[in-house]
Amino acid sequence: MAPMDFNVSSRQSSGKGISRSLRRQGLIPAVMYGRGTEPCALAVDPKALKQAISGEAGWNTLLALKGDGAFDGKVVILKELQTDPVKMVPIHADFQAIDLTSKVHVMVPVHAVGKAAGVKEGGVLQVIRHELEVVCLPHQIPSAIEIDVTALAIGDALHVKNVVLPVGVELPPDVNFTVVTVTGRGGADETAAEGEAE
Repeated sequence: MAPMDFNVSSRQSSGKGISRSLRRQGLIPAVMYGRGTEPCALAVDPKALKQAISGEAGWNTLLALKGDGAFDGKVVILKELQTDPVKMVPIHADFQAIDLTSKVHVMVPVHAVGKAAGVKEGGVLQVIRHELEVVCLPHQIPSAIEIDVTALAIGDALHVKNVVLPVGVELPPDVNFTVVTVTGRGGADETAAEGEAE
């Protein structure tokens, strides 16, 4: 995944008044931070940001910041996007600067593939974890982790240690929990609760 150019501008001040002024201009305040990088206060076009992260990679899209400031040329990923709870519009963004030669920890969505044998028998497929934390180089971040569930019968569960990951993608050490399971229709809620407890 090659970084995508993303235009931003610097902002010299902070506070509610500055934020309101930016929003009147169709912009939102943002900040860039990262190991070995001085934090930078930015102004971002929320519509452009939404478009930039609308592809398969989502929030894990690599963005190469462009503009007049120390941030120019920095490659970042979106780490947080605060939204107005009433208007449901973005109000602030956080970007993490990354080193393309160093591994990063990111959350990647889970996609169940196929129809489980237990579902054919009348069971219910329960996806307990809809995202997995993985570790990899930035250009190896997968858009999703596909999990083949066709062999799962009623009562079976697939744990994260058994998930087949793309080449170059690893799990954080010492983690193991249920990702998907197949239950009888009466036991769906109970199994989901057990998976979360693990």
